[in-house]
Amino acid sequence: MEKIHVCSTADLSPGESRRVDTSPAVAVFNHDGSYYALADLCTHGNASMSEGYIEDDCTVECPIHTARFCLKTGKALTQPANEDLATFDVLVEDDEIYVMVPEGAAA
Repeated sequence: MEKIHVCSTADLSPGESRRVDTSPAVAVFNHDGSYYALADLCTHGNASMSEGYIEDDCTVECPIHTARFCLKTGKALTQPANEDLATFDVLVEDDEIYVMVPEGAAA
C-alpha cells in the first residue's frame, strides 16, 4: 500500500470532504472528527462523492440521485445504488491526514 498525503486536519473541518486524485479517485470525509475514505465515484451514476452530503448518521448522500452510503463500510444503503463503494484506510500523523491506496494508484 502507498501512503498519500491529503491535507492537514485544520483544512478538513467536520462535515467537509476532499477528493484525492489517485487512480481511482478517493473521497476523504470528516464526520465529527473521524476520518473516512471511500471510492469517489458513486456506483450508480458516477457522481463525485466528495461533492455529496455528509449526514448525521455517518453516511454520505450522492449529490445527483440521493443514493446513500455508509462512511465506515462503504455499504450502499439506499437505491438507486446497489453496489458498495470501496473503502480505504485513513491515517492521521502529526495533524496531517493520509490515505492508504494500492501501489501505483498515486497520480
